[in-house]
Amino acid sequence: MPANRADVIRLFATRGLRLFAYGALSVVLVFHLTALGLSEARVGLLLTLTLLGDTALSLLITTRADLAGRRRMLIVGAGLMVGAGLLFAVTQDFWLLLLAATLGIVSPSGNEVGPFLAIEQAALTQAVPAERRTGTFAWYTLTGAFATAAGAFAGGGAAEGLQQLGWTPLQSYRAVIVAYALLGGALAAVFAGLSPEVEAPARQAVARPPLLSPGLGLHRSRGVVMRLSGLFALDAFAGGFIVQSFVAYWLHRRFGAGEALVGAVFLGANVLAGLSALSAAWLARRFGLVNTMVFTHLPSNLLLLLVPFMPTLGLAVAVLFARFSISQMDVPTRQSYTMAVVDPDERAAAAGVTGIARTVGASLAPLLAGPLYAVPALAGIPFLACGGLKIAYDLLLWRAFSKVRPPEELDRREPS
Repeated sequence: MPANRADVIRLFATRGLRLFAYGALSVVLVFHLTALGLSEARVGLLLTLTLLGDTALSLLITTRADLAGRRRMLIVGAGLMVGAGLLFAVTQDFWLLLLAATLGIVSPSGNEVGPFLAIEQAALTQAVPAERRTGTFAWYTLTGAFATAAGAFAGGGAAEGLQQLGWTPLQSYRAVIVAYALLGGALAAVFAGLSPEVEAPARQAVARPPLLSPGLGLHRSRGVVMRLSGLFALDAFAGGFIVQSFVAYWLHRRFGAGEALVGAVFLGANVLAGLSALSAAWLARRFGLVNTMVFTHLPSNLLLLLVPFMPTLGLAVAVLFARFSISQMDVPTRQSYTMAVVDPDERAAAAGVTGIARTVGASLAPLLAGPLYAVPALAGIPFLACGGLKIAYDLLLWRAFSKVRPPEELDRREPS
């Protein structure tokens, strides 16, 4: 098997393994922290610092990846997953939990955190031709969504099943967290099997500016990347109000949904999200990347505004499912667009900087959302804040980038 093809398969495998772990953890994480006796405000603080720590680690690792070695940095990231999971599982001390959250890699949302996505995107872009890039990212997104769905179902089901066998809720949550750490170890083993083909070409690595320079590894495309980063940070800040851990907690508090049912809900939601990503490649070929990003994202955010007004669990889940069925079409298009509008030797840095901007944005919202979820009368506000801010993001993105087209779209518009 050619090295490029084998590496693509491995990168899809690592995406699936990692997102399975993230999905399992996201269902039980807030349950675990509240079972330890933490208040909702402290949980929100911990989740915020978790994401801020992931941001710092991502900045350190992604800006070094092309020089220090992409494979090596991916293995380091997997090791940080293992460390965080083990410390979360063995301690009840808030400050040790804070240490694990800040210095390790933990995903409260079930979505990507840490350095993995940026480095994998750069490697995938290098391995496939430009005309297949958006389609590859769509399948990559689908793989992650299905894995998150399966992980959420497995995590919720395992916790509830263990409780039925006589385990305490806290013991059942710890078992899921230990499994998260073990999956981090498996992830490191798969990364170790990547070939040297995933590394940045030597001539590009030599030409890059110093690691700690103000450009963060960017040169010609710095302005575009900074503008995209600001917008992506706004989008992620909005999403931080409804991270999967908080929505699981809201479904439990509002409607009495148990861990297994919550896991099943997120199984269905993430499957729908993954399937929606497949449509993105076709829509992008027909209407363009930016158009697809904006005009599929807008209706999903309008649906989100309706969720807190649903009077029953069935209706709330139905609206969530409708939202998830179109909510992820912007993900592969956003990733593909970022890779397309920067120079090849800026791709890892561009993906890293935009990813870090998203993590910074997402890290701030849980600090505000935690106290709101603690008060039943205010628990709907995070959904409204998220939907409103995401709509603003869509409109600003359209205004700023509707005329900035990637090379393949310009080529299609040129007369023959």
